[in-house]
Amino acid sequence: MTIADCLLSGNEKLIAAGIDNPRLDVRLLLAEAISKETSYLFGYPEKVLSNEEIDRFRVMINKRLKREPVSKIIGRKEFWSLNFKVSRDTLDPRPDSETLIEAVLEGVSDTTQPIKILDLGTGTGCLLLALLSEFDAAQGLGIDISDKALAVAKGNATSLGLSSRVSFQAGNWCEGLESGWDIIISNPPYIGFDEKKALAPEVLNYDPDLALFAENNGMRDYQMLIPQAAVILNEGGMLVIEAGQGQADGINALMTDAGLVVSTPKKDLGGIPRACIGRKSI
Repeated sequence: MTIADCLLSGNEKLIAAGIDNPRLDVRLLLAEAISKETSYLFGYPEKVLSNEEIDRFRVMINKRLKREPVSKIIGRKEFWSLNFKVSRDTLDPRPDSETLIEAVLEGVSDTTQPIKILDLGTGTGCLLLALLSEFDAAQGLGIDISDKALAVAKGNATSLGLSSRVSFQAGNWCEGLESGWDIIISNPPYIGFDEKKALAPEVLNYDPDLALFAENNGMRDYQMLIPQAAVILNEGGMLVIEAGQGQADGINALMTDAGLVVSTPKKDLGGIPRACIGRKSI
C-alpha cells in the first residue's frame, strides 16, 4: 500500500464511523506511523510503505475507531505552539484554554519581569509552561493531586527546556502554600456529574474523571480554590481561571466575595466567556 492508499482507506473508515475531522486525524496518525511530518504525506503520495508501517497505522486507526483521541494515540498534543506529552492521567490541552494565556498576557504589559506563577491543577503543565515560555525571567510552581500527572508535567518541562525555572509538587489547591504569587492560573474540574452522558466518548472514556468532574453542578472546586488563591496573591496579582459554559457569573461572584477586583471575562473563539480574571487591590 502507498501513502495515498492508506490515507484513502483510513479516511473512509473514520467517515463510516461518524468521526469528525477524519482527514486530519488520518494524516496525523499515518505521519506518526511512518515517523514523518504530515507535509511528507503530500510530497510523496506514491511512496510504498513497509508491512510494519502499515500494521502500525492499522492499529492506530482501530484505536481511533474506538473513539480514542488522536492525542492519546500518538501521546502528544500541541498547545500554544508547543508540543506536550499527554497520557490517560492528564486532561488533553484544548484550544479554548489558550484564552487564559491570552488573558494573562493582556494583563501584564512587561513580560521581562521576574514574576512568580502558580498553576493549580497543572495536569500536563501546559498553562504554566506556556506562560514561562512567554515570561523569560519568571519562576513557576505547578500543583496537582495526581502523582502520575505530575510526572507528565515534569517530563514536558524538561523537553521544552524549562525545567530550571519550574517545580512541581503534589497538593490540594493552595493548602500549605505561602503567599507571594504574582499570577495564579487554573483550569479546575468544572463539569457537573449530571452532564456525564452528554460528553463525547473521547472525553468521557479517555480523560481522567479527577480532572473533569466537580460537585455542586461543577462549582465545588471554584468554591474551594478561589478564596485560598486570593489570600496568597501578591498585591496587584492576577487570578485567571477557566470557566465552563454558563459559569462565569458564578466565578466572578466568588472572586468578588474573596476581595478581588473582577474584570470582564475573556471569551474564547466560540464566544463563550472562558477566562475569568480577578486582581488583588494594591
